[in-house]
Amino acid sequence: MTSPRARRMELLVGKAGKGDRDGKGGGVGRAGTVGETGAVGRTGKSGRRSIWSGVPRWARVCTIFGVVLLMLSGAVLVGYETLLSRYEGSVGKADLFGDKAAGAQERKSNVKGPLNILLVGIDPRDAKTPPLADSIMVLHVPESLEQAYIFSVPRDLYVDIPKFDKAGYRGGSGKINAAMSFGSIVEGKNPSAPQGFELLAKTVQKATGIERFDAGAIINFTGFQKIVDAMGGVDMYIERQVKSEHREPNGKHRKGNPYGEGYIGPQAVYKKGNQHLNGWQALDYVRQRYPRNGVPDADYGRQRHQQQFIKAMVSQAFSADVVTNPIKLDRVIRAAGQSLTFNGRGSSVVDFAIALKGIRSENVELIKLPGEGIGTGNGYRGERLLPVADDFFTALGNEKLDAFLLEHPEFRNKTK
Repeated sequence: MTSPRARRMELLVGKAGKGDRDGKGGGVGRAGTVGETGAVGRTGKSGRRSIWSGVPRWARVCTIFGVVLLMLSGAVLVGYETLLSRYEGSVGKADLFGDKAAGAQERKSNVKGPLNILLVGIDPRDAKTPPLADSIMVLHVPESLEQAYIFSVPRDLYVDIPKFDKAGYRGGSGKINAAMSFGSIVEGKNPSAPQGFELLAKTVQKATGIERFDAGAIINFTGFQKIVDAMGGVDMYIERQVKSEHREPNGKHRKGNPYGEGYIGPQAVYKKGNQHLNGWQALDYVRQRYPRNGVPDADYGRQRHQQQFIKAMVSQAFSADVVTNPIKLDRVIRAAGQSLTFNGRGSSVVDFAIALKGIRSENVELIKLPGEGIGTGNGYRGERLLPVADDFFTALGNEKLDAFLLEHPEFRNKTK
C-alpha cells in the first residue's frame, strides 16, 4: 500500500504536471518584436586586472540548454589553482547519485571516455514545492573525447519509476519528469533537488539502458538568463516564426485570461531567420511548445529548439568576442557557476572541462528520439518511444552511433 506521504506527493505532481510552468522574474532586455538582428549592450567595468590576463587560448564555454559546462582550452593553464578556486567555488556541489562523490573523494584528473552526462533543467517556484524536471538531456561523448551527441528525453515519457526508500516512494509508473519530484521528498524538510536527481538518474538509466552516468548537473533556468546576457546574447537561426505563449514584446509576462485558461495581450514574436536573442528571449523561445504558437510538433519541436540553441551557444562561446574579452569571459564563468549544481563522481567540473577541450560546435550532433502519444484527449497518459529507439540505445552502448546514424538519418536534428 502506498504511504500517505507518497500518495500526497503523487497527487501534487499530477496537478503540477499539467500545462507549462511559467517562471517569473528575470531582467528585460531589448524591447519589441524579435525581427532584424540587433545588438545588445556589451559594456563592462574596466580598470581591474583579470586573473585571465596572459593566458593563451584559455577558455571556451559550452552551455547545455541552459545547461552549462565550461570547456577550457588544451593550452597550459596559467594559474590553474586560482582558476579552480575561482570557478569551482561558485559551482554548487551535491551528491546527485547517492554515492557521496560530490567532492569528498580525492580529486582525480584522468577523465576518460566514453562519457554519459545527465543534464537536468529545473524552474523552481519556491523552496517548498517539489521540483519537476522541465528539461532532461543526455550528453554522450565517445572514447576519443572529440565529438558529442545530445539527445533529449521527452519529459512526458511514460516509464516505470523504481522504488526509492530515501523519499518513501514505493515505485510505480508515470511521466519521467515526475521522478525528480517523487525522489525529492525529505521528511520534515523542504524538498531536495539533488536527492530527486538521484531517482531521476535511476529512472533514465532504466528507460535507456545506460548503465552509469559519469557526471550530472542541475541547471537553474533563472540563472540561464544571466548566462546569456553575460555573453552579450546569442545569435541563432530560428526555423519558423514562433509566437510566445507567456511574454509580451517588451519581455513582461502576459496577463491571465479573466474569462478562462491561457493569457491575453500582445505576444513576443520570434521571426524565421538569423536572430539575436538576449536572456529572457532565449529562455522564452526554447519554452514554446504549442501548435497554435507556431510549433506544430509540440514538445518534440521544443526539444529540437532547445538543442539548436545549445549548439548556437557553444558557437558563440567559442567566438573571439567572448574568449578574447577577459571581463566578459569572467562574467560568463561566474554566472554559469552560480546556475549550476555539478557532480563529477570524484572529478571536478574543471577536470571535465579540460577533458572535453577538443569538442567544437560543429562536432556536436543533435539527436531526436522518435516517439508517439499514449492515448488522446482526456485519455492522454504520456509519450512512448518507438521500437527503433532501442536500436539507438544499443548503438550508443556499443560505441556505434556513427554507423547507426548513417542507416537512420531521421534521428539527426537539423539546426536549419
